[in-house]
Amino acid sequence: MADLDSLMKLDGAEAAFKFSPSGELIEHKLADGSSLNESALDLLSHVCVANMSIATMQARGWENMTGMQGFYPIEGFTMVGFDWTAVANGEYGVVIPNDKVDYEKAYAALA
Repeated sequence: MADLDSLMKLDGAEAAFKFSPSGELIEHKLADGSSLNESALDLLSHVCVANMSIATMQARGWENMTGMQGFYPIEGFTMVGFDWTAVANGEYGVVIPNDKVDYEKAYAALA
């Protein structure tokens, strides 16, 4: 199970956060000198929940329309920005600079 301290140990982690099923920021940790703040992480929490909901709708619809299986349930969400990447799974997320992000390690830490 993920926790903020273990997520912050990922190489380059700028922030780790926990959010509610409705997208409210519950708790967070920021690296020293991070340009992120609580407001940005609250918005990011809502983005993660919204995108996981949309992906779930698409996966379920695809499976129902095609009969193909294995797309649902959605396990997580990754958003790649210009400078950093946010990876979320369940109700936890982590923000890592693009030049340091290791997607497999991030998802393993979030599992």
